[in-house]
Amino acid sequence: MRIEKCYFCSGPVYPGHGMMFVRNDCKVFRFCKSKCHKLFKKKRNPRKTRWTKAFRKSAGKELTVDNALEFEKRRNIPVKYQRALWNKTVEAMRKVEDIKRKRQARFIINRLKKGKELEKEEAIQEVKKNIHLIKAPHAGKAKELEEKMVQKLQEDVEMDDN
Repeated sequence: MRIEKCYFCSGPVYPGHGMMFVRNDCKVFRFCKSKCHKLFKKKRNPRKTRWTKAFRKSAGKELTVDNALEFEKRRNIPVKYQRALWNKTVEAMRKVEDIKRKRQARFIINRLKKGKELEKEEAIQEVKKNIHLIKAPHAGKAKELEEKMVQKLQEDVEMDDN
C-alpha cells in the first residue's frame, strides 16, 4: 500500500480516495479533497494559501531543516528480508519519531516565546500610556500633604521651644 501526498496541501491521499489529474506530459497530480483540486484549477499558489503545509514551512511556522526529516526520504534500494534488520529498523523509526516530536515541540515553544515577549512589551507601554486611568493623578498627594503638615507642626513646635 502506497500513500501519496496531495499536490496542493501535502496531506495524505490513501488508495481509492481523492482525485487525480494527469497532464499531457504524464505528470500526475493527486488531490486529497475537492477544495485542493478547485484551488489547483484556479492556479492558486500553495505557498500563499495560509492553511497549507507549504505556506507553514515557507513562513517559518514549521520545522523544515532537521536531520530527523532525512530519515523519511524514500530509498529505492531493495534489501533482503532479515528479521533482526527489520526489528532494528522499526525500533529506529520509533526513536526518530520521538526525537522529531520533541524537536517540533521545542521549535513551537521557541516560536511562541517571541510573541509573548512582544505582548508583554505592548502591555507595559499601554499601561505607561494610560496610567491616568489606573491611578488617579492626585492619589498619592494626600499622604504627602499630611507629611508636610506634620513637618510644619514639628518646626513650629521647635521654634516655640527656642
